Amino acid sequence: MGKVISLLNHKGGVGKTTSAINIGAGLVELGKRVLLIDLDPQANLTLALGVPRPPVTIYEAMRGESGLQPVTAKENLDVVASTLDLSGAEMELINEAGREFILQELFDPFLEEYDFIIIDCPPSLGLLTLNALTSSDFVMIPLQTEFLAMQGLAKIKQVIQKVKFRLNKKLQIGGVIATMYDSRKVLNRDVVETITKYFGNLVFETKIRDTVALAEAPAQRKDIFAYSPSSSGAKDYLDLSKELLQRMEQFDQMMTEKRQ
Repeated sequence: MGKVISLLNHKGGVGKTTSAINIGAGLVELGKRVLLIDLDPQANLTLALGVPRPPVTIYEAMRGESGLQPVTAKENLDVVASTLDLSGAEMELINEAGREFILQELFDPFLEEYDFIIIDCPPSLGLLTLNALTSSDFVMIPLQTEFLAMQGLAKIKQVIQKVKFRLNKKLQIGGVIATMYDSRKVLNRDVVETITKYFGNLVFETKIRDTVALAEAPAQRKDIFAYSPSSSGAKDYLDLSKELLQRMEQFDQMMTEKRQ
C-alpha cells in the first residue's frame, strides 16, 4: 500500500513546492511510482511541471464533482493539478459533514496504484492543510536555512500533534529538510544546528544546496532530473530520496516488530 506524505510549511518561499516535485521525481529515479497532489491554490507545482489545466482538478474533486483524475507528467510520475479556484474551497466546504476527511476518501482508490502520494500543501494552516494532514502517514517540513524561516516551527509542530491526537493517529513527522543551504554561510550552519537541537534526528542528513538549476528547472517546465541531471540539485534530491526510503523501511520494520 502506498504511503502518503505531506510537505508542509506555512511560510512561503522555503522550497516546499521544489521539494515536492523533486522528491517525487527522485523516487521515480529509484524505481517508484509516484502521484503528486497540488493542493496549493497558487498551482505552482502544476505550472512548474507544465501540466495544462485538465477538465478535473483537485478543486472539482474536493467539491465532490468527480474522483481524482491524475495526468501524466512523465513515466511513473503523475500529477493531480490545481487551480486558483481552489482558493474558494475552504469557504465552500465549511459546512460539509466530515470536511476534514474529503481528501482521504479521494485517495482510497489510488493507494494500491502508487508507491507514494506526495501532497504539496498551501502555505497556510487552514482546511486544505488539515485535509492533507488527516490523510497522510508522514509530514515533511522543508525549512530554508535562514533565521526568519525558523519562526513558527513550534506552531507547525503543535498543529501536527493536534491532528494526530484528534483526527489521524498514524500521523508522524517524517523529517525536516534544510533547503537553500550554503555551507560557507555561518548563519546557514547555525540554523541547521538550531533545528537539529529542536527536532533531533528528524532532520535529514542531506541538505539541499542553493543552486541556480533548481530555480531554472520550473521555467523549463521540468523537474531537476529532466532539466539538469548532473547538477548539485539533482544529486541532493536523489540523496534525499534515498534517505527517505531508508527511513520508511526502518519505520515499517519498527511497526512490524511492535505488532509481533
